[in-house]
Amino acid sequence: MTNEHNHEEELHVQHITVIDENGNEQLCEVIHVHESPEFGKSYVFYSMVGAEEDEDGSVEIFVSSFVPSENGEDGELTPIETEAEWDMVEDVLNALEDELED
Repeated sequence: MTNEHNHEEELHVQHITVIDENGNEQLCEVIHVHESPEFGKSYVFYSMVGAEEDEDGSVEIFVSSFVPSENGEDGELTPIETEAEWDMVEDVLNALEDELED
């Protein structure tokens, strides 16, 4: 992620491990975490480490809600459940894309 506005984030890149539908572990880079008071959840925007860019230079971004574990050190990614959540996530993603273009 190269963005002059996010120097602190670049220095503290976070990775998560996601287990796919086949049980394989995938290392992912956290792009953004959004706290939503409206839904009372956190949402994690992430991409696969080493993912190839498409012809437009874009990498696929995934989004899941995040439920922290009791110890606060890890947690569980869960699917986004409602159309209202998807609308909010889309707005956040569009704002992130606009910020990266500046």
